[in-house]
Amino acid sequence: MSWLPVIALALLAFLVIALVLKAERPGWEAIGAALLLGIAGYALQGSPGLPGAPKAPAQLMKGDGGLSVAARQQLGKGQASMQSNWQIIGDAMARNGNYGDAAGVLLGAVEQNPNNADAWLALGNALTGHAEGNLSPAALFAYRRAEQAAPDHPGPPFFLGLALAQSGQLVEGRRLWAELLARSPKDAPWRADLELRLTQLDSYIAAQTAAPAR
Repeated sequence: MSWLPVIALALLAFLVIALVLKAERPGWEAIGAALLLGIAGYALQGSPGLPGAPKAPAQLMKGDGGLSVAARQQLGKGQASMQSNWQIIGDAMARNGNYGDAAGVLLGAVEQNPNNADAWLALGNALTGHAEGNLSPAALFAYRRAEQAAPDHPGPPFFLGLALAQSGQLVEGRRLWAELLARSPKDAPWRADLELRLTQLDSYIAAQTAAPAR
């Protein structure tokens, strides 16, 4: 019986996108495919018949979609806002950890407005979250498009740096964060958090470098 809510949620999402948001009929097939992809991923990786178990706190974009959405919105303050209905639904799905479904919906946002930097950024985060924090080629493309659409937006280098670090590319991630910090205003609301993360990353890199080879 635990599969019924999953299927019902997918059908509800499709109806909202197709009928309420009035998505173009040619795009229904792609939307349905994205939702089916999410269900397939749940079937392969989920265990709906097992009781829930507490998990250790996860890193940003690895387990807490709400933190990822909130961080993106914080970084976007002061930037031109072009949030669409697609993004509202995509953010809601990402907050609940439904990254695959969120990515499918956010594709509609970037197709509707290819110059929407925040939509590209949200898509990159959803794809990274769906890959459990790892940077995929599709996510990298989305981050690059976000950067092209808004070169001064702090979100693309922050989240791309985070995804690089979480994927094991520590030096590359640190470089992006250091460059972002260097050009951030002294009163930027994200500056203190970025400084703390950069310090933590430096400590981790130093510990990795000092660790004896096995």
